[in-house]
Amino acid sequence: MAEQDADRLRRLQKYRVQPAPTAGALGPEVLAFFRREVDKRCRRLCNIAQRWAQLVPAPLAEHTALESFHAGVLTVLVDSAAHLYDLRQLLLAGLEKQLLLACASAGLRRVKLRPGRWYAGEAPGDVRPTFD
Repeated sequence: MAEQDADRLRRLQKYRVQPAPTAGALGPEVLAFFRREVDKRCRRLCNIAQRWAQLVPAPLAEHTALESFHAGVLTVLVDSAAHLYDLRQLLLAGLEKQLLLACASAGLRRVKLRPGRWYAGEAPGDVRPTFD
């Protein structure tokens, strides 16, 4: 009798337990997403960042951070009003035209300056990024 009960339980167990669904490999999907979304944007922004580092004077560049690049507009954060004024004057004096020519392949059309901080301390050397 015990063997029949064990047999019956095995048969019932076979019908009650469903096999786990098998999923396709995630690697190719993630790689395709990376190539489609991340890699292209990274190459554009890296090109712009390199040109920014070359053309903007180093003492002024350390007070700036490239915040975003959307629809051809590069948004740059500047940590103080004095540096914002200096950078705006440089852009008006011809630096913006140089950037636009150097980054034409990346689709840069305009540079927008915005006051703000990307670090938590009082000085840019005190690098503790904020994630607001």
